[in-house]
Amino acid sequence: MLAAHSTGALEEARDLLALEKGPATPKVDVRAAVFRDQEILLVKEPDGWSVPGGWADVGESPSEAAARETLEESGYRVRPLRLLAAYDRDRHGHPPIPYHVYKLVFLCEVLDDTPSSEVDTDGVGFFGEHELPELSVSRVTRAQISRFFEQHRDPDQPADFD
Repeated sequence: MLAAHSTGALEEARDLLALEKGPATPKVDVRAAVFRDQEILLVKEPDGWSVPGGWADVGESPSEAAARETLEESGYRVRPLRLLAAYDRDRHGHPPIPYHVYKLVFLCEVLDDTPSSEVDTDGVGFFGEHELPELSVSRVTRAQISRFFEQHRDPDQPADFD
């Protein structure tokens, strides 16, 4: 990635990284809480349903990444409105993975009534708070979704953070 996003060659990037003595840093997982009336947008992943999202790319702001991931996974163009949460993934009941991850969740509004039909997931739908399907707990938990509903109902609720 370093070589691809710089003017240097792969060998120069490799040599630079070999000199790195600093600490390993967390990956950034961005998510979008998108509501239509009192229902939240979920996408079907291989291991269950989740709010749309994924890894932020180098050179991309977290809100841009959330909008991009939502379009890729659901077909909906969205605009991020505000940050709902900045979570340390390890503190919220997600199953362990090899990386340390920060999860940033943005409240987003839908820009188009009709989504694109080209999506990277197995399904797309809006669900009520008490009608949630089986979730991909590696991506989002029921407690987190309940909190997003609270923040949606009351815009004065602050962002959550660890």
